[in-house]
Amino acid sequence: MGTFIGHILPGAGFVLLGLWHMYNVVGGYVRSPWSYKSRTWFPPEGLSRWFRHAELYFIIIGACGSMAGELLPDRFWSVTTHLNNFEHATISLTLLLYAAFALAVDVLRIHIPQGWLHAAAAVALSQELLLFHFHSSDHMGLEGHYHKLLQLPIGVGILALVIEIFVLHLPVIAILRSMSFVLQGLWFILMGFILWTPSLVPSGCYITDNHVDCPTPDTLMGAKSLANLEFAWLLSGTFFLTMLGFIVASAYFQKYSAYHHLEVKHLGKEDHSLVETLDDMERGDSSPPSHSQASLEMQEFDRLNLPR
Repeated sequence: MGTFIGHILPGAGFVLLGLWHMYNVVGGYVRSPWSYKSRTWFPPEGLSRWFRHAELYFIIIGACGSMAGELLPDRFWSVTTHLNNFEHATISLTLLLYAAFALAVDVLRIHIPQGWLHAAAAVALSQELLLFHFHSSDHMGLEGHYHKLLQLPIGVGILALVIEIFVLHLPVIAILRSMSFVLQGLWFILMGFILWTPSLVPSGCYITDNHVDCPTPDTLMGAKSLANLEFAWLLSGTFFLTMLGFIVASAYFQKYSAYHHLEVKHLGKEDHSLVETLDDMERGDSSPPSHSQASLEMQEFDRLNLPR
């Protein structure tokens, strides 16, 4: 991971994974807001059953490739002399274990308590956060600042997964988790370019012995300020991408949606109450209806002759 490619490839993997989750979370909620339930991985729809576990295989292959890149170049490496390589490989190993566990649960149809897969994913990200926070490499100065900012989206992803263990029907948490994956991946990619490309190193700094050195306090402060701006721009871009995706998905899945905006101009008091309840649920201000409530609301739909 301590190379240009070692940042670009994992970053691209996190971006793809985050976009895939964002597409499924937003699309799933727009199509059926009342029955939405959080997942840690998503099987592709409309494809052969052979592709059901494509996301998990993607994580497994990526983790194995990462571990091979860290450990295979020199089979005589020792843990004490190459701690950073073993730390990076351990992060990949934990992600591999999560994906393998999720695959085994689905293939073998193992019954597990609610939230166990979310907990497993949270443990994998916690391992990543732990090893980046207490990294053996001397990440001081500008590199240390970039790695501190990297820990923010990782922490958000962990927090979202922990909340989802207890609350599976709140899509906004899953959307935040997806955003954290995308932002983490984009920041990995940016780090690869900024810290490993001499022409892109901030003004006044230079690369020496595979490290970025900013010789004066002023140049270091300027480089850190630029890093803060870059992180803020990527965060804004990720937020914009999420909102744009929600708008596009809403338009695309409108005919499948479980609700529509209702014309209430000539409705009576009871009808206004029904519409207000539906509007509250549309905004996420009300919990999903129970079975009896849903039956009553369907009867109201039939009486009003409104689209379901």
